[in-house]
Amino acid sequence: MSSINTNVSAMNALSIMRNVNSDLSTTQERISTGSKVNSAKDNAAYFAISETMKGDSGMYKSIDEGLTMTKNVVSTARLGAETFADLAGQVSERVAFAQGVGVNLADVQSEVDALTERMSTVIEQSTFNGVSMVNNTDTNTVVTGVSRNGTGFDTTSIDIDGQDLTAILATFTGIDLVAAGAATGTNPGLEDMLTTAEGAVADSITAATNLGISEKSIDTQQGFLKDLTDRLDQSVGSLVDADMEKEAARLQALQVQQQLATQSLSIANQAPQNIMALFR
Repeated sequence: MSSINTNVSAMNALSIMRNVNSDLSTTQERISTGSKVNSAKDNAAYFAISETMKGDSGMYKSIDEGLTMTKNVVSTARLGAETFADLAGQVSERVAFAQGVGVNLADVQSEVDALTERMSTVIEQSTFNGVSMVNNTDTNTVVTGVSRNGTGFDTTSIDIDGQDLTAILATFTGIDLVAAGAATGTNPGLEDMLTTAEGAVADSITAATNLGISEKSIDTQQGFLKDLTDRLDQSVGSLVDADMEKEAARLQALQVQQQLATQSLSIANQAPQNIMALFR
């Protein structure tokens, strides 16, 4: 039955065109943004998961930047401790030399004093951005990452201990070779001073080693964070990124469908004109 009030063919053609245009708009958006999930209405589950993972990735990147600052502080301290340990070894060598017969202890003491002054300067200069880890034994807790637990998350951290080189320096500045040539009563002799100096050298090496271990731990954690961040970004991409080859093929198909739907609607709209022929 033909009707001039209800054009079913035109309504069907219009419905098809509306669906094609909607799909075409979606495909064009995916191509322009490179994402198949741009908002919660596209896919609520994927959107929620991807946003959470993006948040984690952002936190890891920020934590990595913070660890870089911490590593700079520790690296500076480690360099200072190694230099300090090298100078401490030289002081110990001069004290060992002073054990010989006929040595001018006053001259050797002048060398020791010069070395200890350089050691003091090293401690003062081993700072990064005003922070020093070689003049105290404070424990610094550094956040290294986050661990998701249900709807919340916990932080992971490592402790980095400062190394008090000033206390070790006090041992070296207490060396008085001239007085030990004439040891009496409770005054230590040259041999005792050598033992004390060797102990202080060992402490210096331990301090440098501890800082080196801390720096290596930060390096390892940063490497892990970078790999973890890359994996999170890849996972987010697998959820929300558009398949560009697929979308390109789909775009061409929809453009053809749009043209056909337009032509179909045009044909359907001519049906009422055909009814006019019945009255001629």
